[in-house]
Amino acid sequence: MERDRILIVDDEEVNRAILANIFEEQYEVLEASNGAEAVELIEDNYVRLKVVFLDLMMPVMDGFGVLAYMSERDYTNHLPVILITGEATAESDERAYDYGVSDIIYKPFAPRVVMRRTRNIVDLYESRNEMERKLAERTRKLMESEEKLRNNNEFLVNALSSVVEFRSLESGEHIRRVKFFTRIMLKYLQKYFPEYHLSDEDAESIIRASALHDIGKIAIPDAILLKPGRLSDEEFEVMKKHCIYGAELLEKFKQDDNQFYRDCYDICRHHHERYDGRGYPDHLKGEAIPVSAQIVSLVDVYDALVSRRVYKEAFTHDLAVQMIKNGECGKFSPRLLECFDLAKEDFFCVAELLDNCSFI
Repeated sequence: MERDRILIVDDEEVNRAILANIFEEQYEVLEASNGAEAVELIEDNYVRLKVVFLDLMMPVMDGFGVLAYMSERDYTNHLPVILITGEATAESDERAYDYGVSDIIYKPFAPRVVMRRTRNIVDLYESRNEMERKLAERTRKLMESEEKLRNNNEFLVNALSSVVEFRSLESGEHIRRVKFFTRIMLKYLQKYFPEYHLSDEDAESIIRASALHDIGKIAIPDAILLKPGRLSDEEFEVMKKHCIYGAELLEKFKQDDNQFYRDCYDICRHHHERYDGRGYPDHLKGEAIPVSAQIVSLVDVYDALVSRRVYKEAFTHDLAVQMIKNGECGKFSPRLLECFDLAKEDFFCVAELLDNCSFI
């Protein structure tokens, strides 16, 4: 079994010999007479090194050069360095500690003191390194579990949201397209409108929640949901209630202080609100409408315009954009319209891609 190693760096052979004699029974001892040799040995033996004894005053590269090299590579956080010096000053000591040395031992050496202080430092570093390894492993497992849970949740959300489209005999593409368009809008909103304070985590939550925007349609009677043509005024009033039905359904699964639930609820209830207060069901106005619902509201309208329905043919991309910007589909936030104008080419590309690649 190979022994652990220590490195003694000193241009004086007698000093290296004294330290080697102290530790040769416990460790395989490596020696360097200058900083340049030390750097090579550290690189070649880093994994098995337990401690480095380092002199300051040396030819070719001094001790501070070695410390600078190790500090740049973050070695001193995991490999203890003990400074050995006979010409220390308060200034040099402070500089050495700033570089991350673990201890300073002054020449001439007291073997038992050197042995004990070295053992304490090595044990401390081994314990810390082991704790960091365990923490890193635990973090990795937690991240894997979180990713698995996220994927499972994504599957369930997509499956639940697809129930509505399956029931309404639609193709199932609307939900997928809304999620794509929502992602595009959020990309531009985060970049150009930081006042919304949307983090990447917020964006992902909104994107996933957008899939449930029409879940309330599950409570709409078949005679209205499946009607092959335009709805009458009375039927449309019933259809409008899907926002309330969806919110009520989500409330049954309410989770306190859960961002994803709040996004689902806001989008489900308010994705038909309009910026001028003429939407439904609560006639919210302006920024009283959650930004998540504002985004899904706009992309929902866009997809409805460029998609074929039983009561209409699909509009062209350019016409759909013009209708939205002109307020023909209700008034939207000026910020979102500006964002939509930046994103419209992306919308066109995604719509074309999804139309031609059903497997995406």
